Amino acid sequence: MRLDGKIAIVTGGASGFGRGIAELFAEEGARVIVADLNGAAAADVAQSLGRGAMAVEADVTKSSDVQQLIATADEVCGGLDILVNNAGFTHKNQSLMTVGEAEFDRIYAVNVKSIYLTTLAAVPVMEKRGGGAIINTASTAGVRPRPGLTWYNGSKGAVITLTKSMAAELAPRKIRVNAINPVIGETGMLEQFMGMPDTPENRAKFLATIPLGRMSTPRDIANAALFLAEPAANFITGVCIEVDGGRCI
Repeated sequence: MRLDGKIAIVTGGASGFGRGIAELFAEEGARVIVADLNGAAAADVAQSLGRGAMAVEADVTKSSDVQQLIATADEVCGGLDILVNNAGFTHKNQSLMTVGEAEFDRIYAVNVKSIYLTTLAAVPVMEKRGGGAIINTASTAGVRPRPGLTWYNGSKGAVITLTKSMAAELAPRKIRVNAINPVIGETGMLEQFMGMPDTPENRAKFLATIPLGRMSTPRDIANAALFLAEPAANFITGVCIEVDGGRCI
């Protein structure tokens, strides 16, 4: 068990990459708190995990929700060792000129502000356990941005920069901070990223840009998160791992 005895929070844990991470963490012995805006879906995932897993309905853009989420880990589970900031939001692939202000604000609130809020709440709790690991889900969009997702790309670029700066500043507290950069994946936001219906023909256009010839899967991302979270990676901080089938080469 690579995470035996660890307590982990996975935001956006009710579906997609987050669910994949939660499932693998539980398989490897962690007690997982599945946090999601969709409380019912989070509860279903937590029930399926066993091993003391629990669900918390939370909007990661709201300070009160985030504070309650971290307090649950501390007071109910006994602390916090691993925080996966996975919750994400995007606009539909389109001209940068046509994305509305409210949508822009939501993207930066979910993708960027949430990391600010969870960090402020989680760091003191992690310190009580002697340190911990924070993993941020960024994106290849923050490394090799392409037209059509400009404002989303910028939010993920911010996540990458935050990850490196957080790693440097939190190292004296024995808290490691790393990020994962997935390529387009088989999740509920797939058609938003594509900007077109998910048909075999349209998929082929995106697969042609990925040297290994397929999209990422929740298990791909979970495997990377597991490595970054486990004790074997205790000298790795400030890195952003591209899980992209060669997309960023």
